[in-house]
Amino acid sequence: MSYPWEGWDHITKIDPDKELVDDETFEDVCATGTDAIEIGGTTGMTKEKMRAVIDACATYDVPLYQEPSNPGVVIDDEALDGYLIPTVFNSRDAFWITGAHKEWVRIESGLDWERTHTEAYIVLNPDSSVAEYTDADCDQSAEDVASFAAVAEKMFGQEIVYIEYSGAFGDPEKVAAARDALDDATLFYGGGIHDYESAHTMGENADTIVVGNLLHDEGADAVRETVRGVKDAHKERVTS
Repeated sequence: MSYPWEGWDHITKIDPDKELVDDETFEDVCATGTDAIEIGGTTGMTKEKMRAVIDACATYDVPLYQEPSNPGVVIDDEALDGYLIPTVFNSRDAFWITGAHKEWVRIESGLDWERTHTEAYIVLNPDSSVAEYTDADCDQSAEDVASFAAVAEKMFGQEIVYIEYSGAFGDPEKVAAARDALDDATLFYGGGIHDYESAHTMGENADTIVVGNLLHDEGADAVRETVRGVKDAHKERVTS
């Protein structure tokens, strides 16, 4: 079975609790060349904020996914191509591994299982909101990260493994270790991607990079440079 993200180099994550820069629009965001839009954030999430971003992006020809932080903000909308649900493999709290998901299946309208997928998060920036929110144990060596990635793919059948540094540029050695541990799962990387070079560096190891804060801090042109960086890195991997 193939999945759409197998062909993605770049995802732009829009935080509904944050503004776009200056006079930019969601049309500008969708025109950056990004392969998909992911809508989600850690704090301040409401259905109203989620709905506003979904409605604003729905008319553009870019795959649109929701990554809701809790079941209460799930939006049932045909404009969405699917839902990406995090499960934090290095959380100290089992709630973020299976407990929250037990509650997910009880939402009033029921889950659309055909469009619902999980992401095996490995959170590695101890200063990030997501690390604090999920009580993640971020003290992980490259070997530890590789082991988590293997467990996610081989034991739990995860199609996406997500190395998350959230706000900080991560350790390429740890990203490479995760890559080497995987056979079929797609490796996402997020954190500190702020220009062509950082996108290119992580693109040498990750299948897909995720850019979020940059959009809200610097805007669509900066995001476009990261698209160029990761795509160049992947072209070089193919030809080398």
